[in-house]
Amino acid sequence: MLRALLVSTAVTVYSLPMSKPPAKSHGRLSIGASSAPRDLMTDRPHLEGAWVAKVITLFPEVFPGVLGASLTGKALAEGLWRLQTIDLRQFGEGKHRQVDDTPAGGGAGMVLRADVMGKAIEFAKKDGDLPLVYLSPRGKPFDQALARRFANGLGLVLVCGRFEGMDERVIEHFGIEEVSLGDFVMTGGEIAAEAVVDATVRLLPGVLGNAASTEEESFSAGLLEHPQYTRPATWEGREIPDVLTSGDHGAVDRWRHAESERITRERRPDLWKSYSSTEE
Repeated sequence: MLRALLVSTAVTVYSLPMSKPPAKSHGRLSIGASSAPRDLMTDRPHLEGAWVAKVITLFPEVFPGVLGASLTGKALAEGLWRLQTIDLRQFGEGKHRQVDDTPAGGGAGMVLRADVMGKAIEFAKKDGDLPLVYLSPRGKPFDQALARRFANGLGLVLVCGRFEGMDERVIEHFGIEEVSLGDFVMTGGEIAAEAVVDATVRLLPGVLGNAASTEEESFSAGLLEHPQYTRPATWEGREIPDVLTSGDHGAVDRWRHAESERITRERRPDLWKSYSSTEE
């Protein structure tokens, strides 16, 4: 069962049941004091220097979501990374904790207020100056190279947009990097934030267990991944390509590379053009 450690009224720090003791080579940080009743929480130490994702959101209850499952969930339980949600509503104005208002100049929808978001970001930055990322459809496309850059840092503060977005002055004041999953619009940035964290966390040391897994997958060498096969040898009249069962590792490598080139050329001419220019 997922257990949450409440460190304030605005932040939830997630951890999962420990599946095995973390490596002894890592140091530990003690758990800080909390205003939550002792019988409503479980203390869990964090690994020193663990990568951290801080998510500013109006819907903290949707986290960790899929991030609490599979390899990312196991890594979360083992302390290889940390997840904190910061409830934007806690910084809202007035009795009703208002976080948005009508757009200046008129128009449809609502805009997240600069003063409210500013306080939330300052709160997220108070114990470390992590890079700020705003999930926005007008941002730069999120790709594997960006995931690797994020993984090489200490963590991220991810801002989940809602409504018509947030006041531009916040983006300018804090120098926030805008990132997009693609050319489409969703109702909020929470799903995008989970996608960014998932793609980044799996690149952290020890998460996948096999570093070679990330070296052969799609985009790692500028190409889409080659086809994969497993048992049974024959299925619905279709057989595994002979080269993959030949035992000739050199031939297998050449076949996989050729297939990666073929698939990239057919499905992603933009990637193929970029890849081809580097090979000339």
